[in-house]
Amino acid sequence: MSTTRRQFTKNLLAGGAAVTLTNVASSRVLGANDEIRVGVVGTGGRGTHTHIPELEAVPGVSVVAVCDADRSRMGKAAEMIDSKYGRKVDQYVDMRKMFERQDIDVICNATQVYWHALSTVWACQAGKHVYVEKPLSHYIWEGRQVVAAARKYDRMVQVGSQRRSQPCTRAAIEWTRQGHLGKIRYVTVFISKPRRPCGQRETPLPIPEAIDYDLWCGPARKEPIYRDHLQYDCRYDLNTSAGEPVDQGTHDVDVARWWLGEAGLPHRVMSIGGRFLFNDAGNVPNAQIVCFEYPTAPIVCEVHNLGNSKGSLEPSRFRGLRVGVCVHLEGGYVVNGLVGPPGCPWEAMAFDNDGQKIKDFPTGPNGSSEHDGTRDHFSNFFQAIRDGRRDDLHAEAEVGHISAATCLVGSLSHRVGRVAEETEQLAQVEEVPEFTETYERFLEHLKANEIDPAAATLGPWLEIDHENECVREHDQANEIVRGYYREPYVVPDLSV
Repeated sequence: MSTTRRQFTKNLLAGGAAVTLTNVASSRVLGANDEIRVGVVGTGGRGTHTHIPELEAVPGVSVVAVCDADRSRMGKAAEMIDSKYGRKVDQYVDMRKMFERQDIDVICNATQVYWHALSTVWACQAGKHVYVEKPLSHYIWEGRQVVAAARKYDRMVQVGSQRRSQPCTRAAIEWTRQGHLGKIRYVTVFISKPRRPCGQRETPLPIPEAIDYDLWCGPARKEPIYRDHLQYDCRYDLNTSAGEPVDQGTHDVDVARWWLGEAGLPHRVMSIGGRFLFNDAGNVPNAQIVCFEYPTAPIVCEVHNLGNSKGSLEPSRFRGLRVGVCVHLEGGYVVNGLVGPPGCPWEAMAFDNDGQKIKDFPTGPNGSSEHDGTRDHFSNFFQAIRDGRRDDLHAEAEVGHISAATCLVGSLSHRVGRVAEETEQLAQVEEVPEFTETYERFLEHLKANEIDPAAATLGPWLEIDHENECVREHDQANEIVRGYYREPYVVPDLSV
């Protein structure tokens, strides 16, 4: 039975997002010379200062609308577009109203993490192609629904894992696959991003009148905020984020999976970590190690949101890296990430087992050292739309889903864990020999910050049910896999 656009909007506003949109979707064929009209959802730093300029840099692409539950941020983004590009854009507080427009072809999604999946599903149902920031999902199950939406409504969905378009990363992976330095033994994901406490208020944070707080919360619980800032610091609350191991970790675990050639979830995952020293309203770990066990080789991840000593904001380093991956091979290692001081470009370099550099990989056109892959990632997305070739996307929804789900299992291990002594931690770590060195660095990091390792939470080894994308025999973990939603902001089940 035909569904009119008015009925579609009524259903979305009422929460009935699972309505079939076959007769409603805006799915016009876009040729090489057709203008692609874009709506940007989420006008924080990433949406305003990355998405909009990069979109405007792509030939034949124009931003025509912006949306945010924060009217102040949205207004500033609109003013920037007007002053810089000479174009007035429409503004929407409710994304569902923007999705109704038939003349918008693409949604660029820079919302907060907990909104990523639902807003992407809604956009696909409305017939829009979607570029969505990583991580694709806040819960594992909802990520699979995004993949299902992309397939059911035949939409292009590119996840903002832009390092898959980064020249130095692509070149380094190709070089090692040619046999240089032998087989991969394991991969270290290293994330050293010192943070400050997010505050601990005695009274709830006042919500500015410019913010529609119900829409801002969306699928998350609508509750008082006891940290000092609403927006950026929502990444420190499990209601709206899973912390650094999923936020930044999704970038780097994605690269590690790609390097190994692993297309699916790991066999099992475990975590050790905690939130130390800050005594704030945050509840995600600020020091954590995770082991992802794959048949090819393990990926070990370490997160340092504390400085290299108590009271310091100086980052720790591993083989020169502050953030990125180190691929350990038989004949040496390759580092790919941030090596220099803050503000430096991403780099990729190969070393022999004596630590002697044997190769640099250029990061951009003509060897430019300032290319992070973002512009190429947007270009790849729009070219795939024009060509109608989903397989050409560098980070299609399936790729983004698996990388986010992998990191989320690490978060699950922590959430269902318990405080344990060092001896018990070590016994579990030693099941994967490559994880032992990571654990030793974790202990050194805690002791440098005057933290008793016995205060850390030891997560269990969680075995993955690949067919059902959940955890074997663990009801508590699987409750989190399925996720929690607040009516009417409920991710629809598109798996049937």
